[in-house]
Amino acid sequence: MKGLGKTSQNQVASDQVSFVEIDEGAAGQRIDNFLVRVCKGVPKSHIYRILRSGEVRVNKGRIDAQYRLVEGDVVRVPPIRTSQSNAPAGAAPVPAAQFPVLYEDDALLVIDKPAGVAVHGGSGVAFGVIEQLREARPQGRFLELVHRLDRETSGVLMLAKKRAALVGLHAQMRDSQTDKRYFACVHGEWASDWGRRRAVKEPLHKYLTPEGERRVRVQPDGLASHTVFNLVERWPGYALLEAELKTGRTHQIRVHLAHLGLPIVGDAKYGDFALNKALARNGAQPGIKRMFLHAHRLKLAHPITGVPLQFEAPLPADCRAFVEALRAQREEGASADAASPSGTRPDAARPDAARPD
Repeated sequence: MKGLGKTSQNQVASDQVSFVEIDEGAAGQRIDNFLVRVCKGVPKSHIYRILRSGEVRVNKGRIDAQYRLVEGDVVRVPPIRTSQSNAPAGAAPVPAAQFPVLYEDDALLVIDKPAGVAVHGGSGVAFGVIEQLREARPQGRFLELVHRLDRETSGVLMLAKKRAALVGLHAQMRDSQTDKRYFACVHGEWASDWGRRRAVKEPLHKYLTPEGERRVRVQPDGLASHTVFNLVERWPGYALLEAELKTGRTHQIRVHLAHLGLPIVGDAKYGDFALNKALARNGAQPGIKRMFLHAHRLKLAHPITGVPLQFEAPLPADCRAFVEALRAQREEGASADAASPSGTRPDAARPDAARPD
């Protein structure tokens, strides 16, 4: 081991045996996830193959893929060559990227993720936010997603820069000690007997379509799920809602709203496809070419210090423009009604505390 020396925890050598000593940042991580991070470009199938074969060792002993690393462990990683034949045709290096930073310290990084960017690679996506940030911050010893956002969802996304922070934040989420809020613009009519607040507790079940795509549906034997929707503003045929996530199931907000008969504008999986196509046409008023779902606020305690934190991401320009177009149409309709003897002005329903400016 002395002859070969110990290598960085960011990446191991591809042409020789590497020995990596685990520090506080990697302690607690599963060995398979650790290897995926340090063996850049190596398929997961190969990672599991070298684990099963015993070529990867910890403290000179064999381990399985579920082993959790301990500070001071020495991991032996065999030479792993990533030949062009193993790489997908036309594969290109992950481009480094920076994203708007909402907050950063030595334990946390909180960014404002744009719509259309996946949080990680996989399922036909070559790379995502986490891979791009790792490329942009090669000096970082640890960087992991704390939670996920759908590719077409924008807004607050949190990453941990220390293993202790990741573990602490996951514990808060598991114990429902965080407050996550989203803005969603939906198509349909908010029922008058719902008041301003509507709780949905329909269980959700994940399944695959015949084409192999992941979907979620309401199903009695599904996982317990709970979302609370607050009415922010409404127009004929549309409403702007704030969603409070009480549980964190896949596609939870999208499926609960579709179940209410209020699909999210622009939702390509659970929405009104004909409407989405019309709204995406050039010159459409109102018009939008993305799903209107935005993670606008996240409240929690700092995982290291315990200090209360709140992160907010402003509504993106395309979403603001869509809302302003709906407001303008309502004002035009109100003016036309006022000009007639029997005209009445529709209720605006705008609580200032929740309205996105």
